[in-house]
Amino acid sequence: MTEQMYQLISIIVYMAAMLFIGWYAFKRTSNLTDYMLGGRSLGPAVTALSAGASDMSGWLLMGLPGAIYLSGLGEAWLAIGLTVGAYLNWLFVAPRLRVYTQVSNNSITIPSFLENRLKDTSRLLRVASGIIILSFFTFYVSSGMVAGGKFFQSSFGLEYHTGLIIVSVVVLAYTLFGGFLAVSYTDFIQGLIMFLALILVPSFGIFITGGFSETAASIREVDPSLFNFVSGVSVVGIISSLAWGLGYFGQPHIIVRFMAISSVKETKSARRIGIGWMLLSLIGAIATALIGVAYFQQNGADLADPETVFIVLGQIIFHPLIAGIMLAAVLAAIMSTISSQLIVTSSALIEDLYKAVFKTDASDSRYVFLGRLAVLLVTIVAMVLAWPNKESVLKLVSFAWAGFGGAFGPIILLSLYWRKLTAKGALYGMIAGAITVGVWGNVKFLSSSLYEIVPGFAICLLVAVVVSKATYKHNPIIEKEFDETMELLEEEK
Repeated sequence: MTEQMYQLISIIVYMAAMLFIGWYAFKRTSNLTDYMLGGRSLGPAVTALSAGASDMSGWLLMGLPGAIYLSGLGEAWLAIGLTVGAYLNWLFVAPRLRVYTQVSNNSITIPSFLENRLKDTSRLLRVASGIIILSFFTFYVSSGMVAGGKFFQSSFGLEYHTGLIIVSVVVLAYTLFGGFLAVSYTDFIQGLIMFLALILVPSFGIFITGGFSETAASIREVDPSLFNFVSGVSVVGIISSLAWGLGYFGQPHIIVRFMAISSVKETKSARRIGIGWMLLSLIGAIATALIGVAYFQQNGADLADPETVFIVLGQIIFHPLIAGIMLAAVLAAIMSTISSQLIVTSSALIEDLYKAVFKTDASDSRYVFLGRLAVLLVTIVAMVLAWPNKESVLKLVSFAWAGFGGAFGPIILLSLYWRKLTAKGALYGMIAGAITVGVWGNVKFLSSSLYEIVPGFAICLLVAVVVSKATYKHNPIIEKEFDETMELLEEEK
């Protein structure tokens, strides 16, 4: 049996497992809350790993190792910023959002929570939130599909469009039928695969390159500055990299996991599991890149594409069947993010736009059907956008991450911690943040000097606070819900 055939078997088994999980979740989905939020029944481990897997995408196994391989530890600032941001998100947002979304009319999406929390009767806040989610996520999903097409093209020599269709169909199948539960369970398995792969490759790789001292010596022979955190990095560059951490507070596909955990008590365990997974995975990705530098130096070989260092090392170190699991880890990273974004986009279309605009009162089964239809629609649109294979995946992801962080981040924090946030303050702040990111990110001089999330976040926060102070009126219902949330949090401690 050829090496590629072994690897293909691993990929087929992995995809079959994802489809089985989708079927299992389908059997447990009976209403809209189940479909959109898993019935708020996730345990801490599933919550933590599904949040991590949906967050990291192919960047963890390809983008980060490739950047470290080329430029050294100066590229690690982004990983540091993400780790700090993720920890603060778990610490400050997760417990309050879990309680507050239930207190505030059992909200099952971020836009519905903001509308219920701020008692916005105009529905403008909910519709604007839904449009922002729909706009950014459709491009975000297409970027994942581009990555999936490229994965099959580079790994198995398949035509790009064939790979694109395979990834799209499998993700569509388990997301469309199984909804949020399928996405969360598959993300959990995908998170485990990614974690094990990132531990195994550097753990075995270090023996091939002669141990720690010999590996370090080989890396220094290539370029001693690869071990330097500040070599070739400006202060503004470090700020821009660290600022990625701000994005966590406004990522709908990540913070929706906080709303779905079974109880607020579980958020502490989930935080420890999630951050532990993230730290070890990031360290594994960085170690893989550095060991790759040493290996190719020792063997006098060149690596054609630095972003494939994880895949190539996996194929060198392990039997083809195990190397296939390494490939499945890359595919898992890509697919977990696509599925998470699909379900949030679907909820934005149905729960936040369709319901708000048409004000219908249909049955839950009808809304679940519409939710599935929305998943199909978004998948088709994203495939059309991904078909030409022209856009840079990293560019699309970077822009969308900034868009969500700049538009939603400050609003989520203010809604949880500041009583006097108003619907108009949230609406104008959100729009100002999204526009700032849109303009800044598309002006080359500005975007090349400072990551657009920084001005977007700052402008959104400033506008939200100023407008809220100008439009604040005492609302006893808002005060009551805020106090009830604080009381429940104290009880759960």
